[in-house]
Amino acid sequence: MSEASAGRLFVGIPFPAELRDGLQAHLRAAFGERLPGRAVVPANWHLTLRFLGDTSASRFRSLASELRRVDGGPRFDLSLAALGAFPRLARASVLWIGVGDGDAELRALVAKVEPAAVRAGFAPEPRPYSPHLTLSRLLPPADLHRAIQSAPPFGVRMTVSGFTLFRSHLGAGPPRYERVEEFPLT
Repeated sequence: MSEASAGRLFVGIPFPAELRDGLQAHLRAAFGERLPGRAVVPANWHLTLRFLGDTSASRFRSLASELRRVDGGPRFDLSLAALGAFPRLARASVLWIGVGDGDAELRALVAKVEPAAVRAGFAPEPRPYSPHLTLSRLLPPADLHRAIQSAPPFGVRMTVSGFTLFRSHLGAGPPRYERVEEFPLT
């Protein structure tokens, strides 16, 4: 008999409504009423610190315990900056916006969350951390040179006062993210 699942989990930083509203206005100015590709629902916008995937109930309990022990350091200000695309502008399959101010603090927080996940039994993340917010996925890939290069930097700031363990619910329509537990910064 298999153990119960706690669901599909990730650790991230949610965005306040003011930042989401400002970013939506910024994107309308750059792209018009509709982003290219399949846009991520603004209510789902967040910065992922660590994706964990499908998680057993026992590993979930261990993870939550480890995350409670993380000293994430002091609160910090974060801004979103310039638009970008993966793998490259000429053949973009993902439209994203990167982190400006707060990048070093965000990376320092990830460097504390990652060992907690490993101690809870998750395999180490093999890729280096690349802080960004995914805005849309493009299939087929498209050339976004003009739109990205003409868009001014986005300067709205937010204070990061903690991080969150999320559970994602998949099904018909866009995913729904449930906040499972919040972990405050000092």
